[in-house]
Amino acid sequence: MKLQAHIPVIDHILDDWRSDLGADYIAYRNHCYRVYNFCYGLSGAKRINEEKIGISAAFHDLGIWTARSFDYLEPSKNLAREYLMRSGRPEMVAEIEAMIDNHHKLTAYPKNSDWLVEPFRKADWVDISMGVLKFKLQQTFVRNVLTFFPNNGFHKRLGELTLQRMRRHPFSPLPMMKI
Repeated sequence: MKLQAHIPVIDHILDDWRSDLGADYIAYRNHCYRVYNFCYGLSGAKRINEEKIGISAAFHDLGIWTARSFDYLEPSKNLAREYLMRSGRPEMVAEIEAMIDNHHKLTAYPKNSDWLVEPFRKADWVDISMGVLKFKLQQTFVRNVLTFFPNNGFHKRLGELTLQRMRRHPFSPLPMMKI
């Protein structure tokens, strides 16, 4: 599996949100690139999937910064939907919203097996676990992706945001998680 080092759709989308991301821009961009690479590998590296994976990767956590909330799935889906409608891709809305909505699902996504929801969900878990979870990805590929796109404090930032959320909403600390 060849690492994808330059993903224009991610860069194009994130450039529009650079000010919202602020100091977290590089950390989030690298997270998006890692998730993209893992999803691309898990989905069979089909060129037809590149755009969907890139768009989903760019928007999947973006609501954390744009809505300034850890309850960010709806804001992230809304941003993706607006982008897809504006760019003339309404046929992608349902699948990309499902990819975003289920990327923190703890169990397998049981619907629409032709969609990229399950590989995307697994890809995010590979990154969040820092490669402890690999699913069917080769260890060397996971290591290469994690090295090429360094963390730059992304996981530390998520930890800080989790603690803030727990203090403010102790009975709903991780609203994005699904069973």
